[in-house]
Amino acid sequence: MSATTLDADTEALQTPFLQCLVGRIRAEDAYGAWEKKSDSWLLREYIVTKEERRTIPIIGDPDPDTLSRVEHFYQAVGLAIERAAGVMASPMMKMSHEGFGRVVLISGSLVVLARTLRDVHRYGFESLTKLAEEGGKAVNAAVAMIDAHPDLARG
Repeated sequence: MSATTLDADTEALQTPFLQCLVGRIRAEDAYGAWEKKSDSWLLREYIVTKEERRTIPIIGDPDPDTLSRVEHFYQAVGLAIERAAGVMASPMMKMSHEGFGRVVLISGSLVVLARTLRDVHRYGFESLTKLAEEGGKAVNAAVAMIDAHPDLARG
């Protein structure tokens, strides 16, 4: 990794979304096994380079760890939405055994985010910066929806 990539990833770790994601992951560490691990170490499974993605078959079933990562991602989106907008956003995910499905985040009576998921067995991001960007985009889109329909989001 170049120094520029490391600097960008260090900055990405300070974003509200990645802080929420790291917090969500650390919340599952009941025995303190990850206490001394760095945030970037905890997020390492989310990074899938182009070379790594090429080695993953196009058709495949996602394993439980991958499904857990996807769920954690959207749970962190929900937490970041709550911090940004003051409204709880709960994710609901439905996934087929083949890695196709849908996730929605709901605040009150409002669907604030809806995403179709495909090829989940290949789920990942090029870098921590890309992970932070995608999470931030999801949070911003949901907050904009809440701002546009505050009565439904709070209802």
